[in-house]
Amino acid sequence: MAIHCSRTCLQYLIHLAHDNVDFRLPEIRALLSLRGKPFDQGENFKEKSPFWRLNGLSEEDVNSIMARTVCAKSAFELWGHGRTHIELRTSLLKYPTENMAMEYLSFEGRVNLRNPKHIFCLLEDYGTDPNDIPDEPLYIYFGRWIADGQRELIRSHSVKNRHFIGNTSMDAGLSFIMANHARVKAYDLVYDPFVGTGSLLVACSHFGAYVCGTDIDYNTIHGIGKASRKNQKWRGPDENIRANLRQYGSEKLYVDVLVSDASKPIWRDGVLFDAIITDPPYGIRESTRRTGSQKDSVNSVKPSEDYVGDSHVPVSMAYHLSDIFTDLLNFSAHHLVIGGRLVYWLPIYRPEYCEEMVPLNACLRLVSNCEQTLSSHTSRRLITMEKIKEPEETDALAHLSDPHFSPYQGHNAFREKYFSGISKRTLTGKEETNKMATNGGE
Repeated sequence: MAIHCSRTCLQYLIHLAHDNVDFRLPEIRALLSLRGKPFDQGENFKEKSPFWRLNGLSEEDVNSIMARTVCAKSAFELWGHGRTHIELRTSLLKYPTENMAMEYLSFEGRVNLRNPKHIFCLLEDYGTDPNDIPDEPLYIYFGRWIADGQRELIRSHSVKNRHFIGNTSMDAGLSFIMANHARVKAYDLVYDPFVGTGSLLVACSHFGAYVCGTDIDYNTIHGIGKASRKNQKWRGPDENIRANLRQYGSEKLYVDVLVSDASKPIWRDGVLFDAIITDPPYGIRESTRRTGSQKDSVNSVKPSEDYVGDSHVPVSMAYHLSDIFTDLLNFSAHHLVIGGRLVYWLPIYRPEYCEEMVPLNACLRLVSNCEQTLSSHTSRRLITMEKIKEPEETDALAHLSDPHFSPYQGHNAFREKYFSGISKRTLTGKEETNKMATNGGE
């Protein structure tokens, strides 16, 4: 049965997964923007609902979303909907009759369950509260199935099956969400300045981007030292980031990773990257550090002690979170292409959170700010920013004169607040620390 319908009147239904709820709308918006399409929601749009009705799209637009999204389960060409089956029937009868033929739809043609040409689905919405499920559905939808989302990537790229992992390797689902928020596409060059074991590089390379990264941790970059796996004492000689990409068939997109301090960028001036995606260290397992010299320290009595002849001997120094984010945004402002996106995680002590805590930069526009709750007192927010202009000399003055652009110093006490909050709960510090580290910090 061929389907011929006016493409101007179609409405599409997206069935969404009910995990990572806060990340769904920015992901779908980002994927639509890759095709130059706005997010035109249907009437009575509810962001937390598992069903969204979208207007103004073609079937090709919907297929492009479903080819990448990990937040949506399936998409349908919506034929009818209603609060009851009677309303659904009335709605269906208004659909062009030449496209339908089941009792009041009276489909024509043979039914082929093994290899169907078209699949039709009846979907019932029972709300989002598993502890309060109504006897009857709140809403009913009927439509033609178009495509499924990429939920399978969460299983196939699970960290449990990854060749090279660390204690803070990023969850596969969140890695793909970050890549989608950044609008990563084929032939892009993507950079992670806190690359860790490379989970974000794996996700970005899946979408065809060339990937590279840096990290201050020599052992992690080179896969040296104690293993993070149970019943494995030391890492093997082939445990590295390149091996992870090889595992998923994207080794050809691996540019390289380098040992480097994010506070002292090694890159030449000018735009280099289409996207910068990263999960900076939060200082939970240990305080964040950078390289420096004793001359940088106000406590230095003998500035020459870190020099032997003409050789500089670096020392480890504190790298405050406020400085990490300031450096990250400044780097992105100088090295992203116009329209390129920065996506990163911002750890938050929830009792004190306000929008002023989100770092800003005159060259970057805030696109989305999504929360992942980690405990009663901590969360992290996925921040997406887009470069809108090249840096100017006046931007430096704006940071000095406008408190809107000043670094929020409260981030620097996040580690102390995090552990002080643990002591007030029944959960042990070790259990909470492991939960926070497992959810990120790469």
